[in-house]
Amino acid sequence: VSRIDEEMWKIGAFILVVLIATAVISLRLTPVYESTATLYVDRQEAKGIVGQESQANVPSALDAESFLASQIRLLQSDSVVRPVAQRFRLLESEQQLAKEGDQARAQDAPIVLRNLKVARPPNTYLLQVSYRSPDPQLAADVANQVAQSYIEHTYNIRIRSSQSLSRFMERQIEELRVKMEDSSGRLAQMERELNVINPEEKTNILSARLLQLNTEYTRAQAERVAAEAGYEQTRSGSLESAQVSGQGEAIRRLLERQNEAAERFAEVKAHFGVNHPEFRKAQAQLREIQSQVDATRDNAIRRMQVEYEQAQAREKMLERSVNETKAEYDTLNFRSFEYQRAKREAEADKNLYDELVRKIREAGINAGFQNNMVRIADAARPAWKPVFPKLTLNLLLAFLFSSLLAVGAAILVDTLDNTIRDPEQVSRTLKTHIIGTLPSVKNTRELMLPAKLLTAGETHVEDPSARPKDRQFSTYEEAVRTIRSSVLLTDFDRRLRTLLMTSATASEGKSTTAGHLAFAHAEQRKRTLLIDCDLRRPSQHKLFGIPLGAGLSNVLNGETGWRDVLVRPANNEYLEIITAGPPSRRAADMIGQLLGPVMEEMARGYDLVILDAPPLLGFAESLQMASSADGVIVVTRAGETSRKAVAAALTTLSHLRANVLGLVLNQVKKHHADSYYYYGYYGKYYKRYQSAAQNAEG
Repeated sequence: VSRIDEEMWKIGAFILVVLIATAVISLRLTPVYESTATLYVDRQEAKGIVGQESQANVPSALDAESFLASQIRLLQSDSVVRPVAQRFRLLESEQQLAKEGDQARAQDAPIVLRNLKVARPPNTYLLQVSYRSPDPQLAADVANQVAQSYIEHTYNIRIRSSQSLSRFMERQIEELRVKMEDSSGRLAQMERELNVINPEEKTNILSARLLQLNTEYTRAQAERVAAEAGYEQTRSGSLESAQVSGQGEAIRRLLERQNEAAERFAEVKAHFGVNHPEFRKAQAQLREIQSQVDATRDNAIRRMQVEYEQAQAREKMLERSVNETKAEYDTLNFRSFEYQRAKREAEADKNLYDELVRKIREAGINAGFQNNMVRIADAARPAWKPVFPKLTLNLLLAFLFSSLLAVGAAILVDTLDNTIRDPEQVSRTLKTHIIGTLPSVKNTRELMLPAKLLTAGETHVEDPSARPKDRQFSTYEEAVRTIRSSVLLTDFDRRLRTLLMTSATASEGKSTTAGHLAFAHAEQRKRTLLIDCDLRRPSQHKLFGIPLGAGLSNVLNGETGWRDVLVRPANNEYLEIITAGPPSRRAADMIGQLLGPVMEEMARGYDLVILDAPPLLGFAESLQMASSADGVIVVTRAGETSRKAVAAALTTLSHLRANVLGLVLNQVKKHHADSYYYYGYYGKYYKRYQSAAQNAEG
């Protein structure tokens, strides 16, 4: 079980104190009221009266965010806030500076209203202007006035922007007028230089003429090439090319006659021989025709030469005409290009001039009819419910904070706690088992055994019936009886004659546990001997109310026998006790060696001998007795004994090969006890049983 369960009442008390303090402080604070005015900001440009349409382009999300962020900053600017602050006398910083004597600095210091807040609802073009004040009416008035000041400020900005634009346009229109006059003058000068009204028409004429000359020039080139080819062929002796001339038919007939004369000459020569008159006649005819052919060839050569030269001359003439026309066309085309550019510049200057004249006239009209892009969507009204302090919220936050703080502190303490608090920790961290647990007892008188019923030696004093009835049914004693049963069942195969009760450190309740365990064992009609072996800090005589007379120290020093120092309770004849006796340094140091022989004799006369030994850590006598005892029980105090101390004690006993029966966890809180052996149930059960018994007796 965690420390949170243990300290739950402290956690609750701390939370309650914090809640009460929060409520008191919240109720004593001055209430603050908040009023909000809502503005609608039109992202589109305002529409003018004449010729200026609203730009309906939908802005991007990033542009809209930037625009609205700029408007929020503008709403909080000094130009918007200062008139409002002066009107309602909110200039705390300015007044303070003025008191210090720095009037100039006070006038220049930016105004910041700490209670003014500007916010924008997501995905809207709305701006919420909020102001907080102890006076609800003042909060509403300031919020509305800031909104109105912002509207006037944006309107004045647009007016000044329009007026500035008009002045700029007036300067630009004068410059443009001079430029327009210059461009118009250059255009007129070029028209005079070109001596045409329309340079484009002359360019078209030259283009057609150049096309015709190119065609004729191409044809002349072809004719010159043909004449040159015919002339060269004719010069080489061929009259075939001469047939294309004007005497082509006469030359063809002459060539046919030459062929016929040659055939005739060949036949006559073959039939008649060279001496025959027909041969000579044919030979003369052939020679005459050849003479005509030669004469015709010479005439054709001269004629073909003349035609070639004429064709060549025509080609050159057309080539010059083409080049001249092309040069004229290029020149005119360049001038026409300059003319067109000058014309466009003149027209553009004139159009821009006319447009600027129109715009400046419209701007003069629109300057007096500007639409604002900001409107009040919802005016601020006085709020009658304060926004500060919020009692419910403060209490909730105080509860959460105090709960977290208290639980966190408990967890931190629990984390840093190195003690054993519950049985589960024993089995989890020490790897050993629990014999039993003893519940926490606030009143130490409840742990006292019936001291008034005991006496020293063998003298019985009071009647056993005088024992308080509530003790026989106490939860603590029932827990002791449970431990008694666990001890008897632990070493069932081995008879347990001597039982050593010890602890890791002092003040863990081992002596009280040993006394109650001995008393419970004797109640079963088992002869039981309880020996107080803690000679340095004896306590059994206090537990049983026995005078500290002769005891164990006297026996160890050889002054008396152990039977002579026995004390027996009057109401339990099966229990006998040997107290520690008077202090003895020798007996305390040598108890481990001196008690061994005596303890063997004691064990033979009793069913169980319980030794209340000193703590293990720091005292060697407990280690000596532990090695010789039949069983060892280590008592540890819940929530106080560290795990390291108990672990060291168990390790030491393990090295001595002592028979450790287990641990008894003492002073366990009720919620821990409820989870182990059901002590909570037993306690309620025995209380009901006791009540029934008392009623029966009554």
